[in-house]
Amino acid sequence: MTDGEPERANTQPSASVALAFGVVTVGIFGVLALVIALLVGKSNTTSSVAATGEAKSVEVMLTEFSVTPSTIEVPSGTDLTVRVMNHGTMAHDLAIEGGDPKVPQIQPGASAELHVGAVTKSMKAWCTIPGHKEAGMVLTINRTGASTQAAASATATENSSNGDATIDPNAKPGPDWKPFDPHLAPAPGGAEHQVTLHAKETQTEVAPGVTQELWTFNGQTPGPVLRGKVGDVFTVTLVNDGKVGHSIDFHASQTNMDQDMRTLNPGESLVYQFEAQYSGIWMYHCGTPPILHHIGNGMFGAVVIDPPDLAPVDHEYIMVQSELYLGPNGQPGDLTKMLADKYDAVVFNGYYNQYKLAPISDIEAGERVRIWVLDAGPSDVSSFHIVGTIFDTVFKEGAYLLRPGNAEQGGSQALDLLPAQGGFVELSFAKPGMYVMVTHKFSDATVGGLGVFEIG
Repeated sequence: MTDGEPERANTQPSASVALAFGVVTVGIFGVLALVIALLVGKSNTTSSVAATGEAKSVEVMLTEFSVTPSTIEVPSGTDLTVRVMNHGTMAHDLAIEGGDPKVPQIQPGASAELHVGAVTKSMKAWCTIPGHKEAGMVLTINRTGASTQAAASATATENSSNGDATIDPNAKPGPDWKPFDPHLAPAPGGAEHQVTLHAKETQTEVAPGVTQELWTFNGQTPGPVLRGKVGDVFTVTLVNDGKVGHSIDFHASQTNMDQDMRTLNPGESLVYQFEAQYSGIWMYHCGTPPILHHIGNGMFGAVVIDPPDLAPVDHEYIMVQSELYLGPNGQPGDLTKMLADKYDAVVFNGYYNQYKLAPISDIEAGERVRIWVLDAGPSDVSSFHIVGTIFDTVFKEGAYLLRPGNAEQGGSQALDLLPAQGGFVELSFAKPGMYVMVTHKFSDATVGGLGVFEIG
């Protein structure tokens, strides 16, 4: 860290380890939680309260991402109090379905009491922090004597449609709508780049008439593009201005995840510094579990590191492909859909059919064009193609696959990318007219993965 940088906030125990997919996070308290969960059989654990009509207290333990025991059986009429202990490494809460009663957010190592009152029916409780319920933090309270059929009916109701937003492919955006600017500026001068990124929840239109609560960097999806050259140093200050924990993971960096990538509570900040040692287009994203929910809800962006002696071009653009998993209008994306890979749309730069609605039209025939492409996913593949053109240059994942003047006189029709992969293509449009940009996985092109270049 250089002089004058703000002190890093210490928000996580140094022993915490986050598994890559955010399924389990184990810290100082989490190790104990995991052992207990294994001993009692976490997925099907049951605790019984044994005296009808009596006041009873039951202890439950919260970790990432489970409630142990996951089921408690309570005789009808019991005055129930649940003592809630947070043995995880991040804040959690617990609320009875319907939202009342509820315990506020409990910090790691702390506990609180949830007074349920007289139990007259079976019910559920869950952590209300976005994504935590879907990741498994649900407690079932079974009233003794409730029928299996009733329990099954309650489960079916919970899993039924929850009013997710839908996209009208024929709708048009309002007069104040502005497309995401796809133009990519050259790398700024200087060997160090100082950037501040604010993690926050933002109401964002993602298709005409469809608004979601996206989790963003600096209020936009994709986040701001960072660009530099090999050897440049990036000093990034991350500030959590949001309602829940957030973090950041730069694929262009090489650093330990338990420090620079640790989760920040709301109001905290850290400085993340790295040297760009390799060229390419690199993904950055929130790494807070469940990671899938944070990326799928908009927390991603691109770092472009130019390869040495990158040739000048007339126009340069960036296209970040991602999926939309719609929740109800104005709410976060649907984690259940993300886990099932059931996306509602595939988009370039965050908006449905964006460059069909606002074609890119500042290119003349014969001009040299470079397009950087990143597949941010979180789960779908990309086959980037422009109808009516051939790419004479292809750079993918740090290496040139094709360059002008090759002995084979070869060209390329598509840049194929898996999630988190990226590269660029170069071309010249031969004639004036309309050229359609798609992902050549055409089921995705029909649900938003499409744009238009109007040449001349």
